Amino acid sequence: MNKFKVLKERWMAEKPKFWKDVQKICITAGVVGGTLTAAPVTLPVVLITIGHHLAVAGVFGTIISQLTSTQH
Repeated sequence: MNKFKVLKERWMAEKPKFWKDVQKICITAGVVGGTLTAAPVTLPVVLITIGHHLAVAGVFGTIISQLTSTQH
């Protein structure tokens, strides 16, 4: 079976409740991270670094939780 077809099927498949909750948390983390990174005021370097890490973790966590399914 084509790998892209499997990815598409998993992307569109119904998600378990646990992974829906994980996805919401990851989206929130990504938004908070993006907000810290793009803040219009000068923030300490540690907050900018935390913002970058939150944004990256949020994006990858959201993608991974989107690809989970009950079928495979």
